[in-house]
Amino acid sequence: MKTVFTEKAPAAIGPYSQAKIVGNFVFTSGQIPINSATGLIECNMIEGQTKRVCENIAALLSAAGTSIDKVIKTTCFLSDMKYFSEFNKVYEQYFVSKPARSCVAVKDIPKGALVEIEAICEI
Repeated sequence: MKTVFTEKAPAAIGPYSQAKIVGNFVFTSGQIPINSATGLIECNMIEGQTKRVCENIAALLSAAGTSIDKVIKTTCFLSDMKYFSEFNKVYEQYFVSKPARSCVAVKDIPKGALVEIEAICEI
C-alpha cells in the first residue's frame, strides 16, 4: 500500500490521507472544493464548487500516476438534491468515461461545502 500526496490538491483536514494506492487501484478520500493554493472555498455556487472538486481529484490521480478518464466508480455527496442538475452538467465534463456512481444528499459536508466526491480509479 502506498500513500499519495500532492500539493496540487488540498491537504487532509483530519487524520487521513489524500489517497491510497493498493495494487492497481487508487482510492481517493472525499474531495471538497478547497483551492489548495489558498486553503479556501472560493465559490458559493454548485457549478464552481463541482469544478474545483473535479480538478482536485484530477490532481490527486495525476500524482498517483493515472488520470480521471480511468475512474471506475465515484461516490458523490451533495448538500441538497436541488443541486443535482447543475452538478451533473459540470460532472459530465470531467467524467466523460461515465464511471459507476452513487450520488446522495447529506446533512452536512465539511467546511460548509455544497459538494464532495470520492473516486476509485485504475492505474
